[in-house]
Amino acid sequence: MTDPLAPPAINKLALLNKTFPGLPEDEVREIADLTRAKTYPADHFLCREGALEDTSYVIADGEAIVTQKVKDSDTERVLRKVGWGDYVGEMAPIQNAPRAASIRTITDVTVLEITRADLEYMLSRSPRMALNILRGSLVRMRQNDQVAIQELQRTNKVLAQLDRNKLEFIEVAAHELRTPLTVMKGYINVMKMDGAVKNNAMLVEVLEGLSKGTDRLHEIVNTMLDVTRVDSDKVKVAIVPVPLKSVVNDIVHHLRNDLANRQLTLTVEHAADTPNLNADPTLIQKALHHIIINAVKYTPDGGAITVRTRPLMLEKNVPGVEITVQDTGIGLDPEHHELIFEKFYQVGSVALHSSSKTAFKGGGPGLGLAIARGVARAHGGKLWVESPGQDETSLPGSVFYFQIPLNPMGKREGK
Repeated sequence: MTDPLAPPAINKLALLNKTFPGLPEDEVREIADLTRAKTYPADHFLCREGALEDTSYVIADGEAIVTQKVKDSDTERVLRKVGWGDYVGEMAPIQNAPRAASIRTITDVTVLEITRADLEYMLSRSPRMALNILRGSLVRMRQNDQVAIQELQRTNKVLAQLDRNKLEFIEVAAHELRTPLTVMKGYINVMKMDGAVKNNAMLVEVLEGLSKGTDRLHEIVNTMLDVTRVDSDKVKVAIVPVPLKSVVNDIVHHLRNDLANRQLTLTVEHAADTPNLNADPTLIQKALHHIIINAVKYTPDGGAITVRTRPLMLEKNVPGVEITVQDTGIGLDPEHHELIFEKFYQVGSVALHSSSKTAFKGGGPGLGLAIARGVARAHGGKLWVESPGQDETSLPGSVFYFQIPLNPMGKREGK
C-alpha cells in the first residue's frame, strides 16, 4: 500500500532557485544535497513558539500558517500564510534561540528540511545565501509589524467606542439618580421640620442617617457627572480671580474632623509670594480636594501630609502656580504612576472598597484623580505623581504636582 505521507517527487533545484534567487548553480546543488524531503499531515506543528529547535523548512507543497500568541491571552495572531518556495523557521537555529512564532500546517505539507549544522555550513560558504535570508527576514519583520499595527488600531478603535459607551451610560445613570435623590432630600428636610419628629430622638437620628446617606449619594452622582464632562471635553471653565491660599485653607478646614479621627497631621505651607490666579474656582476646589483626599486615604493613621503652594514659570516662560501634596503614605509603584489617573482604576483590591471617603486604603469609585487631571488640562496645566514605590513598612510616600498657568490660554487670548 502506498504511504499517503510519502514525499512526492520534488524538483529541488527549481524550488531552491525560487527560495534563494541569484545563487550560483553549484551552491544550489550543494543545498539540495544537504536537504531531505518530508511530508506532514494537516494541523501538524513544524515549529512551536518558545521551543528550542534546530530545523528550518523550505515549503515544497501545501500550505501552512505562521502564528504568534497574543501577550497575556490564550488567543493567537495569524501573521501570514506560507506556501511553495517560502523558507521558514530559520532565525531560531541561526540565533540558537527559542522560536518566536509557531508554524502549523493547514494542508498536507511537503518540506525540505535543513538542520542547523547544515545551515551554518552553507552560510559560511555562501555570503549570497546569508544576504537572501537576511533580506527575507527583514521583509517578514516589516509584514509582521504591519499586522500588529493594524490589529492594535482595530483594538484601539473598539476600546474607544467602549469607553464612549461607558461614559454615556454613566451620564444617563447619574441624571436618572439625581432627580429621585433631590426629591428624597426635599422630603427628609420637610420631615425634620415636623414638631412630632423634632420631639422624637429616635426619628431625629433616623432622619440624620438618611440625610447623610442621600448627601453621599448626591456627591457620588455629581462626581460621575464631573468625570463625563471632563473626559468628553464638555467642561466649561468659568474664569474669575481665585484666591488660591483661601481655597486650600478651606479644603483643609473642612477635613479637620476626618484628620483628627485618623490622627493625621496636615500642614499647609504657602510661599509668601504665592499669587491669586484666574481660573474656575469650583473646578480648582474639586481638583485639590480629590488630590488631598487621595493622600489622606493612603497615609496610615498618625502620618503627615503637607500641602505647599508657590509661584513658578511654566513652559515657554508662562507664569503659573504649583500646588504639591506630599504624604508619608505607602507610596506607589512606578507602573501605576499614570494608571491612577485613568477612570475607575484601583491600585488596591476591590474588596477594600469603603463608603468612607477617608478610611485608610479604602477604595472609592476611582474617579477623583481622573477629574483632577482633567481640571488641570482644562486650565492648560498638568498633574502628575512621583513616588519611589509602594512599601507599607518603610512608607516612602508620594508627591502630587498640580501646575496651572495664572491665566489660562483662552483668557490671555481674550477668547
